[in-house]
Amino acid sequence: MSGIHRRQFIATASLAATAAPAALAADAAARPAPFRIDCQSHLFCPEILALLAKRKTDPVLQTRGGERWVRMGDWNRRVLSNHSDVRAKLASMDDNAIRLTALSINDPGPEWFGTEGPAVARIANDYIAGIVRDHPARFFGLCVLPLQDMKASLAELERCVERLGMKGVLLYTNLAGRFPDEPQYRPLFARCTALGLPILLHPALPVTASLVREYEMISGLGNMFDNTIALARLIMSGVFDRYPALKLVCPHLGGTLPYIVGRLDHQMTVLRRGPRNLKRTPSEYLKMVHYDIVSPLSLAMKFGYEFAGADRLLFSSDHPWVDPRLIIERFDSLKLPAPDQAKIYHENARTLFGLKG
Repeated sequence: MSGIHRRQFIATASLAATAAPAALAADAAARPAPFRIDCQSHLFCPEILALLAKRKTDPVLQTRGGERWVRMGDWNRRVLSNHSDVRAKLASMDDNAIRLTALSINDPGPEWFGTEGPAVARIANDYIAGIVRDHPARFFGLCVLPLQDMKASLAELERCVERLGMKGVLLYTNLAGRFPDEPQYRPLFARCTALGLPILLHPALPVTASLVREYEMISGLGNMFDNTIALARLIMSGVFDRYPALKLVCPHLGGTLPYIVGRLDHQMTVLRRGPRNLKRTPSEYLKMVHYDIVSPLSLAMKFGYEFAGADRLLFSSDHPWVDPRLIIERFDSLKLPAPDQAKIYHENARTLFGLKG
């Protein structure tokens, strides 16, 4: 290489090296932030908290040491000021590039209020609908129903869909101790299937609470066991055979069921234990369910991805109980293919909930 050509080469290379970081920065700035739809996020309804403060039996709201706590049997949940603060919710969304959020109340649900359940459901649903009405570009609503009264539940469901524009139902994993696979709840599945309305199977006061209250494991383990038990019971009861188009979402990657479902398959197909009338194995039914990725463990997310596939996973945060950044960082660390990441961050939610825009 001649001296002139060498000097030209060095000059050109130096210019390229100088320009590269600037070009990369410009390219990164030009790329839009990931479009994220959060499919599980909660607020306490202030009017329901006021009702709880007047009650003498569980659930109640207690004040201890200047702090408020919702007591449900063995479970005590602290209520902070930002747990009913829409501005704090929006700030968290903005900090984490979350464009749209499925909003629902925190438990207790209407089933805990006996004959007052229908009135409590209306209060809760009007509260969520009011927030959506004030911020239609940021939230959509999931309703709760007084399932101790099916007639009232179906009437409230129609009101929520037709008048309030709700996009789904929050169904608790147990309804004051009763499981949603029991026959009296089948009209809910029939109507939601007819409407194409998703059901989010969300943990309530877990039936195992008395077994895991030591070491404060009710939320850490009890809720996951409730997800597992409720989902397994729905599968084994034949709900998915009766309503194959049912849109069911199980949070927290299905509890522990995807991890242990091979045992159910083996019990049914080899040892001949369990229902004889199911058309599929339990693991096949599990792949008909949607799951949100709320877990602090990226390895669990990876297992969910490999088990259910990108088409069945949904981004969620479980805010305010979980910092959305934790879920985002764990999920991004998987470095999934861009098309699959887009499905999980927003495309699946758009399709499932029928979202526009």
